Amino acid sequence: MAIDRKEMTWLNPPPLAELHEGALHVRSGDRTDFWQGTYYGFHRDDGHFLYHRRKGDFTAEVTFSGRYQELYDQAGLMVRADSAHWMKCGIEYTDGARHFSTVVTNSNSDWSAFRIEHEFDLLSLRVTRNKDALFIQYRTDRISEWRMARLAWFDPSTEEVMVGPAFCSPQRSGFEAIFHDFTLTDPVSRDIH
Repeated sequence: MAIDRKEMTWLNPPPLAELHEGALHVRSGDRTDFWQGTYYGFHRDDGHFLYHRRKGDFTAEVTFSGRYQELYDQAGLMVRADSAHWMKCGIEYTDGARHFSTVVTNSNSDWSAFRIEHEFDLLSLRVTRNKDALFIQYRTDRISEWRMARLAWFDPSTEEVMVGPAFCSPQRSGFEAIFHDFTLTDPVSRDIH
């Protein structure tokens, strides 16, 4: 499904966001990020996020690519209740390579990341919400099966959340990414294995 911006809303619109043949081409603003406190001591909520509102359980999927060049350039998917309660996951550039990164924030942020060792052009993400959990999976255009990245707690009392593509560049401006598609459906499965 192509991204339909008419049905979505920006939190912190980027300097550039254009649709070309159903894909969303974006460019980041200067030193944008989502982070709350932990280790670094700063609180940032100025990354770019294009979202739908969704109640209850769901599965969100997005396929994207990016021109990762500077430390912390990142693109992926966000699930957000408010500025202190959210999850973002996707590709983040750190230690000179692309890593699969997940940040879960419940007042304070945590960060987990692992390097994807094979080359790829496109990455697809799948996030499934089931009650108090977000099940996070990924695959690249070089592997066909969904792989588990994380199972994260998410407050079940938060019935409605914002869901959609997110990106930022904490060290610079001008990070470019392309979101090729985005879908938001009822949960595809509760199975982990």
